[in-house]
Amino acid sequence: MNQSLIAPLLWSTPWIIPPLITYIRLRHSRSLDDESGSIPENPPLVTVIVPARNEAHNIARCVTSILSTNYPQLEVLVVDDSSSDGTADIARKAAASDRRLRVVRNAPLPDGWFGKQWACATGAKVAHGEILQFTDADTVHAPDLVTRSVNAMRRTAADLFSVAGRQELGGFWEKLVQPQMFTVLSMRYGGTESVNQSPRVGNKIANGQCIFVRRTSYDAIGGHGSVRSSVAEDLLLAQRFFAARKRVVLMLGVKQLSTRMYASLSEIVTGWRKNAFAGGLDAVPFGKIGRSILPLALLLPPLLELLPPLALVLWALGMGTASNTILWALISCAATLLWWIVVYVTIGENPLYALAYPLGALVLLYIFFTAVIRGRRVTWNGRTYISQ
Repeated sequence: MNQSLIAPLLWSTPWIIPPLITYIRLRHSRSLDDESGSIPENPPLVTVIVPARNEAHNIARCVTSILSTNYPQLEVLVVDDSSSDGTADIARKAAASDRRLRVVRNAPLPDGWFGKQWACATGAKVAHGEILQFTDADTVHAPDLVTRSVNAMRRTAADLFSVAGRQELGGFWEKLVQPQMFTVLSMRYGGTESVNQSPRVGNKIANGQCIFVRRTSYDAIGGHGSVRSSVAEDLLLAQRFFAARKRVVLMLGVKQLSTRMYASLSEIVTGWRKNAFAGGLDAVPFGKIGRSILPLALLLPPLLELLPPLALVLWALGMGTASNTILWALISCAATLLWWIVVYVTIGENPLYALAYPLGALVLLYIFFTAVIRGRRVTWNGRTYISQ
């Protein structure tokens, strides 16, 4: 090998090796597609609980999709959490008098609770199901989601079973920033089997957009009351189950579940900022040491993405740098660009978005930086909380 290439290649390893390892870990994920789509024998009653606060723009689509299920034993509870936009009426209208659906009015939010957890706990209190499914109002459910999930729970003996679905990317900023965020999560957790096979509580995670639990196990760990004051209630719920020696299983379901989390740049920034640092405190490994370096750990991924393009820009502006540095920047940019092309092709989006990855990284850096500044203070849906 040309001696002049050795140093730039070595310098480029942080831009080459982590994406390669992430790709390998993700390839071993398991999918609901591999589970039986046949109705199980003696199907248990499943109660689907939808916490909803000012979800008028989402709730009809969500309710309609849930009720389209081919699963025969279903109860649906929409918990209206003090909405002011007619969410409850829209949910009833969308159900078209389907008796499987009830709208439950939530009681005022008590001190020390996040709104979502309080709504989930309210729904669980009046639910009749042997299995409870907690799902967000911005989700869309395929007819076979519940059937395949119940079959998967039986096969794996799962107490908590979570489905990671497809993320709907509508606009420019969604397509630019959402893949950045989910790549960071993938680098931290890997694929479903990395999560499922890990013996460490800190490596357990669930997707709050779709969580199934056995009622007896849920009650045994204290339900959502056990995670009442955490912004990352899904992650912490998975950890609570696992710590109590309950079986926790995560599986992909991109054909069975889809979610459009945010529809604008401001929603993306506000939504992820509430989770990035305050929620990350429950996800970071190595205890107090990990929590102390979390700010740096959050800022590092977008900074690493931005450094090589910045070096090339400075070189193009005539701010001379060493030839080895330029080679490093070119190799690192090429490796990162290749990674993003693979990401966009994999998720079915135009790979030309890969060219704008520095802009996505810049937004990510802003989200993480402002999240660190805000600390445990979280603002969401008109409420302000302190995540514990």
